[in-house]
Amino acid sequence: MTPFDILETRSSEDRERAIALALPQAIAFAMQAPGMAAHLGQIDPAAITDSAALARLPVLRKSDLVAAQSAQPPFGALNATALQGFEHVFQSPGPIYEPGRVSQDWWRLGRFLHASGIGADDIVQNCFSYHLVPAGMMFENAARAVGATVLPAGTGQTELQVIAARDIGTTAYAGTPDYLKMILEKADEMGVTLAFSKAVVGGGALFPSLRSYYEDRGITCRQCYATADLGNIAYETDALEGMVVDEGVIVEIVRPGTGDPVPEGEVGEVIVTSLNPDYPLIRFATGDLSAVLPGQSPCGRTNMRIKGWMGRADQTTKIKGMFVRPEQVAALVARHDEVHRARVIASRSGEKDVMTVQIETRAANPALYEETVLSTLKLKGLVELVPPGSLPNDGLVIEDLRRYD
Repeated sequence: MTPFDILETRSSEDRERAIALALPQAIAFAMQAPGMAAHLGQIDPAAITDSAALARLPVLRKSDLVAAQSAQPPFGALNATALQGFEHVFQSPGPIYEPGRVSQDWWRLGRFLHASGIGADDIVQNCFSYHLVPAGMMFENAARAVGATVLPAGTGQTELQVIAARDIGTTAYAGTPDYLKMILEKADEMGVTLAFSKAVVGGGALFPSLRSYYEDRGITCRQCYATADLGNIAYETDALEGMVVDEGVIVEIVRPGTGDPVPEGEVGEVIVTSLNPDYPLIRFATGDLSAVLPGQSPCGRTNMRIKGWMGRADQTTKIKGMFVRPEQVAALVARHDEVHRARVIASRSGEKDVMTVQIETRAANPALYEETVLSTLKLKGLVELVPPGSLPNDGLVIEDLRRYD
């Protein structure tokens, strides 16, 4: 293994010493942001030098972030760098606003691309969206960090994606896990041979059957765990034993709904502290479930490992690479007086995510609700009308039927 930098192979003692220096600095930067200072309260940054001290600080939840941004747009006064100091401002569904920089590997995804074998000899077809959301620029930034050339392909127009991949000779794909399959199938249909040999994916689960499909076609596919707020959190390596935690964050696994750490190996909610001086989110609750994987990765990287994404601690669910939240389902119901309840069901068909929206109504025409589904959930879905009172009385408004094992 050739490391991305010397941080990846540090001893645990060296890493703990580095965290003891970096964590107080991150807290101090956070205290410069009025919103974060108000959230953290009266604390001494110099006293926060290890995970035990960090665990005593309050958790910042997505709902807190949304409320703060509503009160003080766009970033809820959680940013240590002024708005004008950022090159980009993004809007994710919610809406939630995130800052971005074009400085070297600002989201730290270059480490992931390097671990996936992508370098200066590669041309990356970046099929993450460049429209409003940050994913496209996150992987653009990462490709620059490893010296690769980028085709900023974005999403959609699959036939044009095939033509560009053929003409340019792109060797690596970046995007959601299932869209590469659509490109390859379209290429087969067109009788075109493509040169993809590597793929880096995120924004959804990489199912084992889909990974095998790519391997059978000579494409090595690796996934990362990253968010728009935090950048890279953890990533796969060639060892394919869980995910190695990124060097620019501190990850805790806590009992869902609390800030209390759970024993190693126990499933809990992922809490992340970002050491980014521009946007230092402290103990940010992702809403995702995972567990610490004991031991060290056989690949030679020495940081903590997690088992990867294991579902949601709440009902918020990622479908087709986009989060669908309970409050969006509530907004859908509120748009129509005749609608009693609604339920979003996530499933899989042919290696693709499928969203079905069941709506309790006496209406008979599903087309009446298609525009509302798209505008409130930000995704197209199948609309099923069911009689009032027929949905289960179990409190679920989002149900995930997909399996991850």
